[in-house]
Order: sequence, then structure tokens, then C-alpha cells
Amino acid sequence: MIFDADKKYGNAPAVALVGRPNVGKSTLFNRLLGTRRAITDPTPGVTRDPVAQDAFIQEKPLRLVDTGGFKLDGDRVDNMIDKEGALDVLVVEKTLETIKTADLIVLLLEAGVFTAEDEEFIALLRPYQKKLIVAVNKTEGGRREEESFNLLSFGFERLYFISAEHGDGIATLEEAIIGKLDFSGVAEALPSEKEPIRIAILGKPNTGKSTLSNRLTASESSLVSGMPGTTRDVVEGAFTYKNRDFVLLDTAGIRRKSKVTENIEYYSVNRAIKAIDEADVVFLLIDAQEGLSDQDKKIAALASSKGRGVVMALNKWDVMPVTKNTFEAARDRIRYFFGKMEYAPVVAVSAKTGLGADKLLDTAIRLYGQLATQIDTGPLNQALERWLEECPPPQGPQTRFKVKYAVQVSSRPVKFVFFASRIHAVTESYVSYLRNKIRKDLGFKEIPVEIEVRSSRAPKSKSM
Repeated sequence: MIFDADKKYGNAPAVALVGRPNVGKSTLFNRLLGTRRAITDPTPGVTRDPVAQDAFIQEKPLRLVDTGGFKLDGDRVDNMIDKEGALDVLVVEKTLETIKTADLIVLLLEAGVFTAEDEEFIALLRPYQKKLIVAVNKTEGGRREEESFNLLSFGFERLYFISAEHGDGIATLEEAIIGKLDFSGVAEALPSEKEPIRIAILGKPNTGKSTLSNRLTASESSLVSGMPGTTRDVVEGAFTYKNRDFVLLDTAGIRRKSKVTENIEYYSVNRAIKAIDEADVVFLLIDAQEGLSDQDKKIAALASSKGRGVVMALNKWDVMPVTKNTFEAARDRIRYFFGKMEYAPVVAVSAKTGLGADKLLDTAIRLYGQLATQIDTGPLNQALERWLEECPPPQGPQTRFKVKYAVQVSSRPVKFVFFASRIHAVTESYVSYLRNKIRKDLGFKEIPVEIEVRSSRAPKSKSM
């Protein structure tokens, strides 16, 4: 079967990149993808969650998975304790789960550096010898190749010497990967009638984002730990609800800039913010007990400025006191202290128990419908005539202006352009009036609406 890089395929074989921390797995992952998808940093243990991405290598489709580093302190996984405690155990368990389900394993070792962790990991991989390829990294220019041949004593059929950073030996490794895989079960994915709804889960650290992600995807794709900042890369998952396909982006917790001190966290936060660009709807997870914070406001405002639908998800609602009107009071408090986002829906959820999950997804579907709505120019200008009659623009010598007509120029995000005379006189308050009318009368009640005012005579404009 001939595959087309521009098409999507289902049932593609999965290739897991494994090894101890800091051997270059994420660098190799990015090299094979041809893009910077995983965070790379000299600090050991940067990758925690498995990061999966569809790839097209040597004209073949596959699913590439970057795993967390295999880390030991002692002779057994059960005894593994370090400064981050049980978190390393979770990382290793997730890596071992990925190994079991992968169609091919690429074990990455470092040239000239062989550790007890490498030896222990090789022992754990013995049951998977038939689907194992061994690559020795950091051998640019033939560096340390000779001494690395000693690794053949572990019974490996062959070693592939590469430099993930510089690209040495990558083509040969790719040929070996493709040669080991079975593509007979791969089929072209049928085009869906509707595009998937892409949702980014954002919020401060330790608000339950990964727990919610796992709940909605019915998986354990994201690591869950009581330690803030567990998630670093954006973890992508997919699921179907009410015959609608969803893509979920679990992101790192976003703290104030003054609190971000490590390079790793800096890149994690940037990835989380970039996830907004890739999403249609943002679930802003707020700790129900702590309430809305200034950082929550900044995240919501950023998502809104990019035209994304925002759902304020009050998480950990299962531990809130059961009293009359508790939710209404919490919702009204958010809208009072964050009036600019009063249009955004508020939903009470519990990522731990599943409370409110259906309502959360129903809200996402509703917001997506509003984001995708396109108003024809005729009905839009008929509505504009009514709005101008109900509240005419000012007519003073210095304040007068006329709104001539309007068009909707985009959906997802929703943007309207109004053409007016003397645009310097158009006030923010009148633009707000038009925005509120659009929301109320045209079906955009719960999403951000951008308005640009352009001159009806000259090529001038201003966004408001």
C-alpha cells in the first residue's frame, strides 16, 4: 500500500522511545518528527508523561511515543525513592505500560556511558527482544563507537550509532524502524462529517487538570500526582461523546511569571499557552475551595483575547459543603469579580468522581456551535438597522459618526467588521453595545466576539 503524507491513517503501529533520563530520547523524538514537539533540556527527567505524535517516516505512517526516563535508586523499581519520591515510580510505571502496548521499542543508550539503570532496564526488556531496536546516541563523527560495541555482550543483534542532535545515522535508524514494523493493518481514516472539538485544559498547578483529562479520555495518559507541576509537556488524548469527536490537550499548570524559576517550567508554561492557539474551547480549572485567583483571570483573559470559548470549571466540587444555592453563590461571585468574562459559562465538576463531566462536555459542544456560526451579510445588516434605531450613535459636532454596514469575516474565532464614518469618534461604549447585541440577537451568548471598526471611506481601522 502506498501512503500519502497529507492523509490521516488509523491503526498505525506505535514506536516507543525508551531509556534512562538524559540519553536524548526527546531530542530523537523531535528529530524523527522533524519538529520541536517534546521539551528538551540537559536536566535529567524532563519528560514525565508519554508524549505521542503521529509521524510519517520513510513514507510510512506510525505513532511515535516519547517516554519518561527509567530511573532507579536501588536494585528494584519497588525501592525507587529520590527527592521527588513516588513521582519517579509513576513515571517508570507509565513507561513500562507503554512498552507493553508498543509495536516496536527503540532503546536509547549513551555512547561511553553505561549505568546500573541501563543494565536494569535491559533486563526488564528481555521479554520484548523480538520488538527491540538498540540505538547508541551521541556518537557524532564516530565518537566512542568502538567502546560502545561492548554492549553487544547483552545479546543485541545490532547497534545503531546515531546523533539525535546532529542527525548522524538517523536515516539508517529510520530504515531499521520501518523494516521491523507491519503496516498491513493500517487503513486510511474515513473523513469525519464534523471536525473534532479541540479542548485545552488550563489552570494553576495542582487544580486537577490531569485527573480531569484521564476522566474524560477514560485513560491514564496523564500522570496524576499531588506534587504541583507534574505535567510538563502537553499530553494529547482523544475520545467520543454523543457522536462528537474530541481532542483533549492536558497542559502544565500556569503560575505567575515571578514564580517561574526553572527553564523546564518556562518551556512547559509556554507550551500550555501555545495550546490555546490549538484549541477551540478552554476548560479553565479553578479550585472550588480557593475560588477565582488573579492568575485564573489572566489565563481566561488570554484565551478570550484569542477568541476561544472559555468554560470556568469549578473543580473539587465533591468536597464543597452541601448547602442551598452554594453553586449559584460561587458562580455569581466569579461574575462579580470578573465582569469582563460574565458571558463565560460556569460549571461545577469533580475530576475525581466524574461529577459534572457530562455537563462540561455539553457546554463545550454548545460553545463550539456558537464559535462555528456564520451570519450572512443580509440578516446581519437587517439586525444592524434595528440596533441603530434602538440606540443611535451620538450626533454632536465632535462625537458624531455613522455605522454604514457590517460583515462577519471569520468564525472560530468569531470576528465582525463594522464600516463607519469618522472612526476616531467611535467609542468603546458603543462598540460594547454592538457586541452585546451580537451576543443576544445572533446566537453568540457565551463566547468572545471581536469587533473591528473600519473607515467606510479610507483604509483605516481599529479593533475594539
